[in-house]
Amino acid sequence: MMNPTPPPLPEYHLALLGFGNVGQALIELLLEKQADLAADPGVVFRVVGIASGSHGQAIDPRGLPLQEILSSYRDGGDLDPYSTTKFQSISEFIDHCGADLIFESIPVNYQTGEPALGYLKQILTKGIHTVTANKGPLVHGYRELSKLALEKQVSFMFESTVMDGAPVFSIARCGLPGARIKEISGILNSTTNLILTRMEEGETQAEAISYAQSIGIAETDPSGDIDGWDAAVKVAALVNVLLDLPYKPDQVERTGIRDITPDLIRDASGRGKKIKLICRAWLDPDNPGEILSEVKPAEVGPESLNYHVSGTSSILEITSDVLGKLSLVEENPSPRTTAYGMLADFLNAVR
Repeated sequence: MMNPTPPPLPEYHLALLGFGNVGQALIELLLEKQADLAADPGVVFRVVGIASGSHGQAIDPRGLPLQEILSSYRDGGDLDPYSTTKFQSISEFIDHCGADLIFESIPVNYQTGEPALGYLKQILTKGIHTVTANKGPLVHGYRELSKLALEKQVSFMFESTVMDGAPVFSIARCGLPGARIKEISGILNSTTNLILTRMEEGETQAEAISYAQSIGIAETDPSGDIDGWDAAVKVAALVNVLLDLPYKPDQVERTGIRDITPDLIRDASGRGKKIKLICRAWLDPDNPGEILSEVKPAEVGPESLNYHVSGTSSILEITSDVLGKLSLVEENPSPRTTAYGMLADFLNAVR
């Protein structure tokens, strides 16, 4: 008697909203892992849509030629020639791309989370699984987006919003059942950590910023990092999710590294310490249910794990009522690690 032919694996149609370094790294990772994912856990996919901010959009329900698109795009080509349909806006792209899951990685807006927040609402309202690497919507719309996903019975995933691809939220969600998180702390902004590390090696802050810009770590206007805004947004995101309390970046007491000079670095070094931009949020012992938080430069000694985190590496320490302090260190992340966080979210969303 012949064994019955196994049924075909379900195929997921994917789309990307945003095609910068992270989006391109995600396509590379999907191509690299395609055969492995089909074998285990049995996930088959095709990418049917890609939308960029300045180089057009492409939709093809048959699946886009990903390697060809990557090569063309990196040579300055547009996405439009690869599309079977023409649309005038991102909103139309979302409505017509035909995806089961959309990856969103457009630039962050610290103040409002828009336009990404509006796009994610539209995606979830249509009953499409959503994976975002964007901190803005998580801070400004976490509860609304989570409620919408629950109503539509789809996933809203965001592992790459803090510490790139490190499983920060997964550890708290799945690895600490029944635990009460009391404090989160660490180094969450890789750009400022790189700048401070190079200043320890003798550079001025301007020279260190210039280097960070030359390797694509810092923006042309680095104020979001230098003045602590990126770190404050990450603190607010962690409070929203891990401590389950609504929190906005402007509630974080914030001091960046703009006023850190080589003299201050040398003085700290003479005392056996380093200056790091430390992020903290903790339950107010005098007011249950209230959160205190800060982002500010601080001197740390060798007894602290923060002392040993250099370059673009980062660390998060989670203090709970049952495990004490749990530390997660990510060494020298890249767009590929951020892309991996999005890939992991995709797999968890469709399981």
